[in-house]
Amino acid sequence: MPFGKKTLRDVDVFGKKVLVRVDFNVPIDEFGNIEDDTRIRSSLPTIEYLLDAKAKVILMSHLGRPKGKRDPKFSLAPVAKRLSRYLNREVKLAPACVGEDVKKMVQELKEGEVLLLENLRFNPGEENKDEEFAKELASYGEVYINDAFGTCHRKHSSVYLVPKFLKPAVMGFLLEKEITYFERAMVNPQRPVVAIIGGAKVSSKLGILKNLLRRVDKLFVGGAMAFTFIKAMGYPVGNSLVEHELLETARDIIDVAKKLGVKFYLPVDFVVGTEISDQTPTKVVPWQEIPEGWMGLDIGPVSVSLLKEVISDAQTIIWNGPMGVFELDRFKDGTYETAKMLAQSSALTIAGGGDTDHAIHKAGVYNAIDFVSTGGGAFLELLEGKTLPCIEVLDDKA
Repeated sequence: MPFGKKTLRDVDVFGKKVLVRVDFNVPIDEFGNIEDDTRIRSSLPTIEYLLDAKAKVILMSHLGRPKGKRDPKFSLAPVAKRLSRYLNREVKLAPACVGEDVKKMVQELKEGEVLLLENLRFNPGEENKDEEFAKELASYGEVYINDAFGTCHRKHSSVYLVPKFLKPAVMGFLLEKEITYFERAMVNPQRPVVAIIGGAKVSSKLGILKNLLRRVDKLFVGGAMAFTFIKAMGYPVGNSLVEHELLETARDIIDVAKKLGVKFYLPVDFVVGTEISDQTPTKVVPWQEIPEGWMGLDIGPVSVSLLKEVISDAQTIIWNGPMGVFELDRFKDGTYETAKMLAQSSALTIAGGGDTDHAIHKAGVYNAIDFVSTGGGAFLELLEGKTLPCIEVLDDKA
């Protein structure tokens, strides 16, 4: 069992009022259109299972950062509409997340009906860990289900306090799937295990790098992070991003990798430009020859070939962080090629983090990667070896 916790299969939900914390924090454009509904679709197995059991389903989620105040642009109305289409039945939207009107709607809910509470973050009690707010939410259900992996690292009322007041409190199918895949990659993996870590700053990935060194067989560091390591080895990097205060730390990481027998790789060539812009002149240069006044903005074609070789014998691959400024067309190839090679690999491939998720979608290979985590911060905390407080408070299997 994932993390030794009970799941939806372990509790009786037949005909009961079931309070489900989902993560419907989806991108919505200025016209109220949902740009990516992956998180809504990911929650469907849990919701459909409950509807098959004739449960009365009460869903709750946050959306954006309205800072404890009602803001129409962060309403969950577009989500209720999209979910209604997927479930082929009306999903009622409550006017708020707590209050007499909401209580009445919950009481009138019939078997097989779905009610979505309005944005939890319209109420300051959600982020302030307000016990009274949590108790009112808890009073709506007979069973609590957490299916919101993306918020499991935050001690907010709906994910951290409600399961203390409402029992049984168990994992939904999406949360179970997230944890199961993570355990397959990090706890009991098929070896060799290869980690590909990218992104802009070493400082934001320091805990991850240190934890992975004790768990993987090979580590490839790409993205702008690579320049701190190259500079630490004494080579010029032009105007590329470097965290000078972490040069010593970068050297330590390389030394620890050597001592532990972990093969440590950096890119061997870069696409460089004079500024972060689609108009900048570009050229491909070896890693030791970045010219003064130029900056590395993507890994080059030889680095892509190296990465293919690195993962060629992998049984498990973990990827977090882009290889370059993939948002700009001129610097997207390294990241897109990484996504495509993972999609073609026979290894168990797991990817996570907001930018990584976005890049995989843009590269058009989302469905070909074994598992793409729905949680950015929560996924990173697990990669660092931390526990997630909102999973800790769920009922133990034992």
